[in-house]
This record gives sequence, C-alpha cells and structure tokens, in this order.
Amino acid sequence: MGNKLKVDSYIGLIPAAGRGLRLGLPYPKELYPIIRNNKYKPVSQYIVDQMTEVGLEHLVFIINETKHQLIGFYGNGDRFGCRISYVVQETINTKSSTSPGLAQALDSAYHLTKDKVVFFGMPDTIMQPNDIFKRTLPYLNENVDVILSLFKTRTPSKFGMVRINNQAEVIEIVDKPEETDLTSMWGCVVWKPIFSEFLHEWLNNQQVFDFAEIMNNAIKNKLNFKGIKIDEGVFYDLGTYDEIIAMDRQLRGEID
Repeated sequence: MGNKLKVDSYIGLIPAAGRGLRLGLPYPKELYPIIRNNKYKPVSQYIVDQMTEVGLEHLVFIINETKHQLIGFYGNGDRFGCRISYVVQETINTKSSTSPGLAQALDSAYHLTKDKVVFFGMPDTIMQPNDIFKRTLPYLNENVDVILSLFKTRTPSKFGMVRINNQAEVIEIVDKPEETDLTSMWGCVVWKPIFSEFLHEWLNNQQVFDFAEIMNNAIKNKLNFKGIKIDEGVFYDLGTYDEIIAMDRQLRGEID
C-alpha cells in the first residue's frame, strides 16, 4: 500500500461526544487552549493536524447536541486543509453509565466509514511524534486489518493495555487493569473496512458495547491486529486538571 493515500478511500474519525464534566469548562474540552509562542491551538487540533499531515481530506467529528462551539471553530474544515463532517450521537441512558460509550460513538459514523480505511484518534490527547500516522501506515498491508500505535505508560489503570507477541501481533487488549505486567497502551488506531463491519455487527446484533471486548472478539475471530511500538513516543491525556498541569510542565516550550 505504501505511503501514498487514495484519498477517497480514507477517512479520519474523531469522537468528541463526551460531556467533559470532570473539567467543568464553559466550552467543549476539545477546545482547551494549548498556548505556545503566543499562539492559541486547541488540544483537538493536534489530532486534526496529524490526520491531514498523512493526507486525509475528509474528517468526521462525532459530537453531542451541545458542541456548537466546536463546530464554530472548525467549520467545514477549509482552514485546516480538509473537509469536516459532523455526526450527532444520540445519548444512550444505561444503568451503568450516562455516557453512550466509545464503541457507540465510533459506530455512529458507520454510514460514512463503512467502506473506508479509518484513522481514529482522540481529541483530548496529544501524541508525539507529530507524524504518528505516517509511521504506522506502511504496516497496513494485505495481511493486517487493524494497527494499534503503542505508547509506554506508567499508569496502566487509565488506558487500554496491549499484549503482543514477538511478531508484533496483538494477542489481547486489557482495558484499564488495576495490576498488570503490560507496559504499552494503544493511543490511536487505523483499521480496514472489515473491522468497521465487525464493530457494527457486534454492537448492534451481538449487543456488546465495550470497545476493548469488541477488539478482543475480533482477534479471536481471526482479524489480524498489529501493534507498532512508538518507542520514543509520548502520549498525553488531558482528562483532568492534574494531567493538564503535568503535561504543561513537561511540554513547556516544546510544542509548536
């Protein structure tokens, strides 16, 4: 497949339907300001820039009905070198959570992504190096269905931890374990249409709503997952103010 994209066959998927209640901001957390060199850049623009850098021309934001300011900032995507679509995710109330969940968010854009190679990343995180998708795309060949970019972490209880074998094949996803011997988490994902179909089937017909469980079932059903270690990579999650303060201290002056 190489590095050259068939742009009409690729799409970026950015789930931004969360309420961001932990931060209590008067605006979407995806617009949280990262100030460097006297310039404002919202945290979500990092994943947008990484997707357009690899050549994506169509990105999809999954939003809820309150994200007017997010739409106002990104508009139709022209200023960012792409076309942006918005899919409104309906809130699903369950006994366990008021959040619709990641799997439902990703599947809510199924009508746009079902026949595409999907590049998926979170809008409240920052990944380095900036060319993360360019580094992983060459591994997406006829023998690989899903690619997980792996980052080292010291806080496995917050992330989806990944077990791989010596051939970098993913054996298991362990979601937010309290104790584990695993040291690598997935930060972003690229997948072929076969996984979009699997996700859609297991979510809607098998009634499995946990994204990690769906990925593990896909592995058991012989979809080929590959984990690419980004050894020098850094992953920042801006979910809480403590994490934001830690990120700012570590990256002060380092982010363009």
